[in-house]
Amino acid sequence: MKSSPTLSSLFRRHLGAYVAGTAMLALFQFAMNRIDWQAKAAIDAIFGEEPGRAWVPALWMLALAIFAFATRVASRWFLFNAGRDVEYELHAAILDQLHKLGTNFYRRMGAGEIMSRATSDLQQVRLLYGFGVLNLVNVVFALASALQVMVSISWRLTLAVLLTMPVLALVSRGFSRGLYTRMRRNQAALGKLTGIVQSNLAGIRVIRSFGVEEVQRARFEEANRAYLEANLSLARLRGLVGPLMGAVSALGILIFFWYGSALLLRGPEAGGLTAGGFFAFWLALARMTWPFLALGLSLSVLQRGRASFARVKEILDAEPEVVGGRLPPPPALEGALSVRGLSFSHEGRRVLDDVSFELPAGGSLAIVGRTGAGKSTLARLLARLLPTPPGTVFIDGIDICDLPLTTVRSAIGYAQQDAFLFSTTVARNIGLALPDPESPEAFERIRQGAQEAQVLEEVLTLPQQFDTVVGERGVQLSGGQKQRIALARALVWGPKILILDDPLSAVDARTEAAILDAIERQARRCTLLLITHRVAAAARCDSILVLDEGRVVERGTHEELLRAGGLYATFAEEQQRESELQALAEQERPRGAATR
Repeated sequence: MKSSPTLSSLFRRHLGAYVAGTAMLALFQFAMNRIDWQAKAAIDAIFGEEPGRAWVPALWMLALAIFAFATRVASRWFLFNAGRDVEYELHAAILDQLHKLGTNFYRRMGAGEIMSRATSDLQQVRLLYGFGVLNLVNVVFALASALQVMVSISWRLTLAVLLTMPVLALVSRGFSRGLYTRMRRNQAALGKLTGIVQSNLAGIRVIRSFGVEEVQRARFEEANRAYLEANLSLARLRGLVGPLMGAVSALGILIFFWYGSALLLRGPEAGGLTAGGFFAFWLALARMTWPFLALGLSLSVLQRGRASFARVKEILDAEPEVVGGRLPPPPALEGALSVRGLSFSHEGRRVLDDVSFELPAGGSLAIVGRTGAGKSTLARLLARLLPTPPGTVFIDGIDICDLPLTTVRSAIGYAQQDAFLFSTTVARNIGLALPDPESPEAFERIRQGAQEAQVLEEVLTLPQQFDTVVGERGVQLSGGQKQRIALARALVWGPKILILDDPLSAVDARTEAAILDAIERQARRCTLLLITHRVAAAARCDSILVLDEGRVVERGTHEELLRAGGLYATFAEEQQRESELQALAEQERPRGAATR
């Protein structure tokens, strides 16, 4: 399995940009070093015997300043872009990993927490690899560049102003640990808050229907308060870093003016400083002091980036439950499906027990059973959405665990019971599996799929018809409309094996008959496995499998199972009575209306 990226591996991957940016910073600090020396020469010339010669170093200062500006901009271009490239790669890596992870992971980590890590945490990682690296490298070069000037002018004054540096290092180290801990606590609180907001947006109708707005508001207030306290705790510590490190640095500046002024008054003849030397030393000290003042911010960025990267790594390091096989994909699959002794347990409970059946290519099979019999679990195992036990499910005689996941999932189309729609147009939802859903050819297939799923007329009544945005999870549509659009998506897909998980639960009897005709036509083009609780739908398939408590209790055709008088016959009798009662109720309505 491919290992997830680390802080060092991401840095090495963009080493070229970091080397170029580092070179630009080195040239920038070299130019600033030369400016200090030219400033010394200019001022010494002014106060010396040839003040008219000051224009020469002044001209050099202008040229060096232009060069320093260019290299400074280039250093930021290279280093900041490297940080953004790292963020781009991690975005792609997270999405790729989320596509691989199974239900256990999403049970542990909610959508809001994942969104927090994929947005705010990645922003902190970007700052670490861009702004953080730039400032840390700049501190090193600024120190070397400034020290060369300072030591050359007066090593005694240099030692004096550097007396505060050990204190500065101890303060930085102490703050570094606290920033890391508080940043992790802050990001965790933000993730929880984001999760609550996301769940409230997704379930807004349920919240309003049950009138629990106050309960949800209190829950949000508690999480918001926890995030505020964590954020303020981090802000207090970050706010203390700058002033404290500035105070320590200011002490060094005071030492410079006190001792440096004494050396200036002594004069160069007595081992003191010239006016130009005093000014150049001050320029170099200021150039070294500013990066050290920014060191507190850099340490904050560093620790925030490390904490955020650790949270991102929890996603990248998660082990997928389902892993593709190593066999090369076959040139073509016919679509014959074979299940042999399939058993599956979840959280200590046996969901499926020794399920076996054969479904030839182009055949159709209905899976019938009570709620909780294991029908949907079987469908997810066939589509490898759950960890399918090896040696139990075969396509054209090949174990699906040996095939790449892309091969299995392109061959087995699974339309789930819970119809999920994306927050985009009706056309894009139906044409999800098409290479180019905007093309005229694709639109004809989309329209045909909507007609087959008996939702075309309703789509044409929408404000923008097929271009109508359905909203988050299809909130603008009814349950029946969502289910039929999801069915249209499955019919347009056209895989070798199509699994439909209860596609008729939200439609009336008349619409059901028309959809069943469409499913029958689809069955002529592919292998069909229909999961349903309706006998009328199961009767149209070549054979029927009845599940009860995870075991196969009956199998055969519709007529054979009716004659057997088992569980399937009981279902048929119950649904016949329901149909008769419904027909009687419809006959009574006009009579009652006339009486009134």
